[in-house]
Amino acid sequence: MSRFNNLSRRHFLQGISAAALYAPSFAFAQSKPSAGSDQAEWGQSYDEATSLRIGRPTIPLLSIDTISATEAAIAQFASLVGQGGWPVMPTTPLKLGMNGAEVVALRKRLIASADLNSSSGLNPVFDSFVEAGVQRFQELHGLRPTGIVNAQTILALNIPAEIRLRQLEVNLVRLRSYATSPGRRFVVANIPAALVETVEDNVVQTRHSAGVGKIDRQSPIMTTRVTDINFNPFWTVPASIIRKDLIPRMQENPNYLTENKIRIFTGTGQELQPSQVNWRSDEATRYQFRQDQGGDFNSLGFVRINISNPYGVYMHDTPAKGIFGDDYRFVSSGCMRVQNVRDYVEWLLKETPDWNRDRIDQAIQSGERLDARLKQPVPVFWVYITAWATPDGLVQFRDDIYNKDGLGNIPLVTVNQEPE
Repeated sequence: MSRFNNLSRRHFLQGISAAALYAPSFAFAQSKPSAGSDQAEWGQSYDEATSLRIGRPTIPLLSIDTISATEAAIAQFASLVGQGGWPVMPTTPLKLGMNGAEVVALRKRLIASADLNSSSGLNPVFDSFVEAGVQRFQELHGLRPTGIVNAQTILALNIPAEIRLRQLEVNLVRLRSYATSPGRRFVVANIPAALVETVEDNVVQTRHSAGVGKIDRQSPIMTTRVTDINFNPFWTVPASIIRKDLIPRMQENPNYLTENKIRIFTGTGQELQPSQVNWRSDEATRYQFRQDQGGDFNSLGFVRINISNPYGVYMHDTPAKGIFGDDYRFVSSGCMRVQNVRDYVEWLLKETPDWNRDRIDQAIQSGERLDARLKQPVPVFWVYITAWATPDGLVQFRDDIYNKDGLGNIPLVTVNQEPE
């Protein structure tokens, strides 16, 4: 994919200060973690030269404060672009302890975007100052903060400032469309960030990584409500998955249904054996496929959260919890998998009598099909925001995974995965 090497841009002045790029009102203050945060804070402590660490903001994505911060970020990025943007990084992978001209280039790039204080200097050693700056940059771009400059990080570093400015401008329009107060309690699921946050009285209460729709099976942008929650649900396989996934897998492995405890039923409720179906035809699309209950193997895990919508999607637990540690979490057929789902459900049921955390845990441990209807449905916003700023001065960017920003052939940073 294009890395925009054909775009005209000048290198930033070698000694430019991060403070000159960002006004005092746009300072990079560290915020405290939000209540219920499920992401670890950095364990290592750095001195003032590298104290630009990322906290867990408590201001919701959908808020007047976020809009104001994004407007301020646009003004700052416009100034940055007017001065030539930031330098292009060489494609050499870098990590702690390395030495060379490439490290100097990396320092210049991180200083230009205020991810590294200019006071750390331009020496050619990749030290802890640079590592902290790389970690900060990675967090702001939805990458795991390893501190290692790998191929994905280089791609993100080399997206030009003028493209980032346009991204902020496009997303400001989207943010403004939600300017009306969503209510006292609501949920925001940001699809490009694969992130869910619960909000109460304009403060983020919990934050959850999510697994969202694949590029060819997109999660819909919508406004809806959580109405009820199913504990220990069965999973009825959607027709689209029967055709796209289940039939091909049965052609490859005749034991697939049995291994995954998926049963076949006719329209009259009669159970069929897999051997009774012609898997070399579309016969299977005539039947219902239902996976047995069981959080360790059922595709919905222990919990399904129902939301009113015409797309047939919902939010749910998953037995494949390893995805929540990945940069790339566009893995579903449109539904949304939620990390730490018990915390999420506890917050949803907070104002529903007789459904405290103990009751939730008991319902799950019982293994029985149980339902909880919310006393007051909670508004849910599935949104598509790829760039935004927070009042503490942090500017976040995510891949335009569904190509909705209209900015051309921008590299998808998190798609280009490297083996561990």
